[in-house]
Formats: sequence, structure tokens, C-alpha cells
Amino acid sequence: MMRLGLKMLFGDPIKCLGLVLGVALCTLLICQQVSIFFGLLGRASSVVNDAAEADVWVMDPAVNTVDVPFPLRDTALARVRGVDGVAWAVPLFKQNTQVKTRRGTLENGLIVGLDDVSLVGVPDTFIMGTSVHDLRRTDAIAVNPAGFRLLYPGEDLELGRELEINDRRAVIAAFVEASPAFSANLLIYTPYARALTYTNGGRNRLSFVLVKAADGQAPEAVAAAVAEQTGLKAVTRAAFRGESIAYVLANTGIPASFGTVVFLGVLIGIAIVGLTFNQFIMESIKQYAALKAIGVRNGRLLLMTLGQSAFVTVVGYGLGLLAAAAFFRFGSQSDALKGFYLLPQVAVAVFVLACAIVLVSTLVSMRKVLTVDPAAVFRG
Repeated sequence: MMRLGLKMLFGDPIKCLGLVLGVALCTLLICQQVSIFFGLLGRASSVVNDAAEADVWVMDPAVNTVDVPFPLRDTALARVRGVDGVAWAVPLFKQNTQVKTRRGTLENGLIVGLDDVSLVGVPDTFIMGTSVHDLRRTDAIAVNPAGFRLLYPGEDLELGRELEINDRRAVIAAFVEASPAFSANLLIYTPYARALTYTNGGRNRLSFVLVKAADGQAPEAVAAAVAEQTGLKAVTRAAFRGESIAYVLANTGIPASFGTVVFLGVLIGIAIVGLTFNQFIMESIKQYAALKAIGVRNGRLLLMTLGQSAFVTVVGYGLGLLAAAAFFRFGSQSDALKGFYLLPQVAVAVFVLACAIVLVSTLVSMRKVLTVDPAAVFRG
């Protein structure tokens, strides 16, 4: 019966192709949009992700995301260091700034000021430049490759290039593999004191305090102690990452935008697959009636049709998944899509969704087959 069902399906190549392409398009659209959505959410906490050494982040009580810091007094650092359970605490400066090359190229960048001694917060992977010690040279900064290509389109990475940041000289001493940021594609890392000279600000300049919990101390307990004794907001690294993502979800149109596209993808799948499959069955109703006339029961007809649905689902989903994987494989070579990739969880969820769409379409379309009179085959 399965072979017969496939022969019936292949006997109408236009509708067979329409069904497969309908599932493929639905799969491609949903896989691509949902994966990009989660990739954008990951960018919302990129600075937190790169500062892997810190267990606790300390900030002004009003701060809800790493992208909108409120400056603290410089005395906050000493107060945090005096809390029991703190192994070390270092400052972190974060601010958007404008960067200009000698050729006149102007770009918006994100400057991150690191502790002058430990340089905690700089990404671990150095593409060019020997180590974090390169940042201790005069006017030295580290940038990400994507940011360099914004400033110097089409050119290879080169150390020693000079930039202008707020009328001050900066020299590229290293390239680091930083997590793509949400607010800027150009990321600049430099010691804390130098970062302050590159930016214009008020009396208070300290953005965050990064804390390492002492051995045997739980980060949650240290965060609670810091918050109680200083009156500042102190949360664990994981909690602050979650807060930054939640801020984007609550205060931007990203969820509604991507949710609408995914909803449309589901509607497209239902419309194309459902209508096409229903038309295919209606046009094959005499064949179904003939099978019933020779004694084939409804249960076997349903299994045969489900076999057709399974073929359409597997082939269509495979083509759609292949197209989505190719998009991220080749798209990730561009800086704009760097860090985006097809999530395995998304692929599995979309497969379940595709099966559900085709299954519902099949069951709805089979109502006519289950009630058709076998004598219909003998009518004109």
C-alpha cells in the first residue's frame, strides 16, 4: 500500500513538488528567523560573556542591562573590595564613542576600559598580538576584526594602524576574537585609565565593578553580601546575562517582529500544504473509491495517506534544513552575520512543527476519503 501511495503521489508531479516546496519554505523561514532571533539575544550580553573571570557584577540599582550603564562613584570600588567573601574586585568602563581613521572614515564604536593591572574582561582569544601585555604599550588598544574591516574595508588585518578617538591618538596593538555586540560592531579594549581619556564624561565614570568570589564562597552569597553592605545592585554573571536579554525582550520590537515572521511562516506552511494536499486527494477520490470497492479498509487508506505525508515531510524538511544550514554557513563569513548559526534545538522543534502541519492537513483532507461511497468509481 505504501508503494501504491507513492505512485499516486508521483503521478501528479506538480502537486508533489508543491507539497515538498511548501514544507521546505516553511522550514527555511522558521529555522532562519528563530536562529537569528536567539543570536541577537546572545549579542545583548556579549560583554558579560567575554568577562568570564568575574562571578558577580556590581552596578547602580537602576541598571537593568549591560548596554545602559549608570556611572558609579569611584569610591564604590573600595567599598566592594572591603566586603567579606570578595577575592578581588576590578573596575570596568563601558561607553559608546566615535572612532576616526587618518583617511577620514568615521564609525561608532564600543570602548571597554579594563582594570589597569589585571586587564580582566578582555576576550581570551588573540588573533594578532602576543597577549594582554600588548595593551600596556603607549596608546595601545585591541579591536575586533569586524571593527577593523568597518574602518578599513577590503584590507587585511594590520597592527600599528593609528586611530583618532575624541581627538586622541590610539594605536591598534592587538586583534581579539570578541563576541559580537548588540549596540556596535566595532569593539575597542584598552586599560581603564586610558579609556577614560578617550571619552568625555562627568565626575563619575565607573560603569561596573567585576567581582571574583573567594574560594569556598558561592557567587550568590557574595552578591547578596555586596548588595547589603554597599547599597548597590550586585548579581551573578548568569543572572546579569539573563537580565540583559530580558531587557531587550521587554523594551524592543525584536520579539514582535520575529514572532510575526514565524507566525507567517506557519501560515504559509498550512496554506500551501493544506490546500495542495486537499486538492490532491479530491482529484484522486476515484482511486480511493476503487480501493474501497475492492475491500481496502479505511484504516489502511489512512496509513497509505500518512505514508505519503511522511515522504513529503521528510523530503521537504530536509531541503529546507539544508537551505537554512547553507544560509548560516556562508552568511557567517560576513561580519554582519558573525555569531549567528543554526541552533540544533530549533531544527528539532521545526521538524516537530512540520510534522504537525502535514499531519493536520492530512487528517482534514482525509475526511472525504473515509466517507466516500465505493460505488463512486462506477459513476461518470
